[in-house]
Amino acid sequence: IPPDRRTAHNKMKFTQQLVSLLVLASSSTAFVPQYQSTRPACLTTNAYPATTLFAGLLSLELEKPLGILLEEVEEGQPVGVKVEELSDAGSAAASQYADQLVGLKLASVMGEDVTAISFDDVMDKIIDAPSPVQIAFEVEDGADAGGEADETASAAAAPAEPQFAIGETVTITVIQGGAETPIQGRVGDNLRQTLLDNNIEVYQGLKQKLGNCGGAGQCTFCACDFVKSEGWLERSEYEDGRLAKSPNARLACLNNIQGPATINMG
Repeated sequence: IPPDRRTAHNKMKFTQQLVSLLVLASSSTAFVPQYQSTRPACLTTNAYPATTLFAGLLSLELEKPLGILLEEVEEGQPVGVKVEELSDAGSAAASQYADQLVGLKLASVMGEDVTAISFDDVMDKIIDAPSPVQIAFEVEDGADAGGEADETASAAAAPAEPQFAIGETVTITVIQGGAETPIQGRVGDNLRQTLLDNNIEVYQGLKQKLGNCGGAGQCTFCACDFVKSEGWLERSEYEDGRLAKSPNARLACLNNIQGPATINMG
């Protein structure tokens, strides 16, 4: 292919990827692929669940295509992106928080901080992420995050001390094999990913290493007992069901860091 035609071809292919991801170009849903959640039924609220909801952060797991139109927070500056609008054909519009998403800044994608990078870098992370994508949005303290879930979370999130700020570094002390290992994590980052990034053996034994669900919330192999914590809300109803015999346990993959904690990994 001649160089000029190859360049045009690559541009067209990239454009098609963005259209497929964001579902922005079509005004009709006739040719939009139907998306189906593969998440457990008890995880599903209006098809796409909020995995974490507390002061300052709303974290959602959304299937592709997302149907989210993003724009730079500040034109030409690497200070992140915010939601400009939603497409009715995407999974974000099916979320119970759809009415609150427009205008919110993205805090993280798959547990990685995206608040201080460029528009193109944020897009790359979303494109490279698996489906469903875990995206956290910044919300103002006290802002209505929508629906009955917000009322429940607000009732639970009433500690005497203020919540820890998104991006604030806190200590997670990991107890494993009788030894304690303190690691540093940032509020808003995914707990499972933070543990893995710090070389904590989340999956122990051949069965868990080969048979884990990769952070999809289904295998329960990443469960960890919370010995003590500060600033964390109650665990989700889904975790109550899957970890009924371990009342202090949480699934690391379904929790973003909310504050310092001591956890027992066995």
